[in-house]
Amino acid sequence: MQSITKPSVDRATVDALVTAAFGPGALPVRSRPITDGTYNTIVRVALADGRTAMLKVAPAPDAPQLSYERDILRTEALFFDRAAGLDGVPTPRLLSTGFERSLVPGDFVFMTEVPGRSLSALHASLAPEELAAVRRDLGGVVARLHTVRGDTFGYPQAASAGSWAEAFGGMAEVILADAERLGADLTRPAAEIRAAVTGALGLLEGVTVPVLVHFDLWDGNVLVEGSRVSGVIDGERAFWGDPYADFASLALFGDIEDDAAFLEGYRAAGGSVAFTAGNRRRIALYRVYLYLIMLTEGSVRGYTEEQSAKLRDFLGPLLAGDLAALKG
Repeated sequence: MQSITKPSVDRATVDALVTAAFGPGALPVRSRPITDGTYNTIVRVALADGRTAMLKVAPAPDAPQLSYERDILRTEALFFDRAAGLDGVPTPRLLSTGFERSLVPGDFVFMTEVPGRSLSALHASLAPEELAAVRRDLGGVVARLHTVRGDTFGYPQAASAGSWAEAFGGMAEVILADAERLGADLTRPAAEIRAAVTGALGLLEGVTVPVLVHFDLWDGNVLVEGSRVSGVIDGERAFWGDPYADFASLALFGDIEDDAAFLEGYRAAGGSVAFTAGNRRRIALYRVYLYLIMLTEGSVRGYTEEQSAKLRDFLGPLLAGDLAALKG
C-alpha cells in the first residue's frame, strides 16, 4: 500500500543489510517487496544458503509518523522475543536486529517467514464451521499471549507509568495532541473526546498487572493454515496493559461478545473475561483510542481527501456510539 511514511529500500540496500546481518556468504538470490502495510517497508528475501527471511525496515526518525510510532520496530522485536517461549503461540522468530541506524536511517529486523494466508484473505471462503475453528484457536493463542507479564504499563519505548489508568490516559492525550498538531478531523470535538476518556479512566483502576497486548489483531495480522492459526504477525503496536484492550482489534468495528468461538477458545486456554457493564465500557474506551489512531494516521500517511472523507464517514458514527457508552 502506498504511504509517504514507508521508506524506500532498493536492492543494493537489501544486499547491504543481508551482509550486515548474515555475512557476505548469504547474499540474496532474489528479493520481493511485500506491498501490505503503510508504515514499515517489508521485503521477502531468499538467501543464498537456502533460507527465506522477512526484512522489515522502519521509517527514518524524522519521517512523518505519529508520536507513539517512534521506535516501534524495537517494540515488535520485544514482542516476538517475549512471545517466542510460549507453546501454542506461532509467531515469527527474530533472526537479526539492526538498531544502530548506520546502514539505513531507521531500524531494521530480519525474521523468519510464517506460513499461511491472512484470515482477511480467507474469511469469505471459509465455511462457518471452519471459521469457528480458526476463531476458537485464535482465542487460545491470545489467552496464552496474555500470560506474558511486564514490569510497567504503557508502550515499551515510551516513559513508563505506575498504573494502567495513568498510562492509558497519557496514551490518549498523546494521540489527541497529534490530531491537533496535524489538523486531523476526529469527527467530534477534541474537548468532548478528552472529557469522555478522562471520565472513564476510573474503570481501569482494577487493572493491576501489565500483560502483553498486541493491539493490532485484526484478521490481516492472523495467518491461517487449514483450520488453525499458523502465525500472529505485526507486533509493533504492542504495549503493556489490560488484556481487554486486545478485544478492540480482535472484533474490529464490531463486538467481541458476538464471537462465541473466540471466547470459547480464550476461556478454555485460561483467559478470563466477563461482560459486566463496567467491562463493556472498558472495551468501548479501547475502541475509542483505536478509532482516534485511525482517524489521525491518514495525516501522516498521505491519504487523499477522498480517502479521509470515506474513513470519517465510516468511523464517525462508531466513535460517537462508543463516546456515548463511556458517558453512560
